[in-house]
Amino acid sequence: MREAGFVVAAVNDRLAPQAHFPAMIEDVKCAAVRFLRAHAAGYHLDAAHIGVWGGSAGGYLAALLGTSDVSAGWDVGPYLEQPSWVQAVVVMFGPADLPALFAHSTRPQGQRRLLLVFDAASPEGPVWVVASPVTYITPGDPPFLILQGDQDKVVPPEQARRLYERLQQAGVAAQLVQLLLEV
Repeated sequence: MREAGFVVAAVNDRLAPQAHFPAMIEDVKCAAVRFLRAHAAGYHLDAAHIGVWGGSAGGYLAALLGTSDVSAGWDVGPYLEQPSWVQAVVVMFGPADLPALFAHSTRPQGQRRLLLVFDAASPEGPVWVVASPVTYITPGDPPFLILQGDQDKVVPPEQARRLYERLQQAGVAAQLVQLLLEV
């Protein structure tokens, strides 16, 4: 792929129940973005042009990475001399507004999974706002491409619309592509 002008790096992050939020976003900021920037010369990367792409939980982390900055407090660990911001974000069916996700959820299993990941006792509380990508949207955020299926039963299409609308309101370049699935 380097011949085509890009390189792809697959990222692993700590998972629940061994780790809880914000471990996942800390991993993505450190082990992915800042690590790549610190080692860009050795890998022949352009450190000034890093984009992220993820689906579902990975889409959530991509959105959170694209909207949050150092003020969120998640820039910890090694390579702190490198910035964790990115230049482009692709979100595929990723949650973006966790309080709204809980408010409209009809899937108890999905709710229990989120409570475990965020080490929360209930769907109420400040962690859901703190952990939501929409909380951090500012006009300087990178461009977003948001892909969402219209029949998604896990991450409701409303999540993609909320992210898109909030990005648009802030003046961030964003495109929402709703995939129409026939049943």
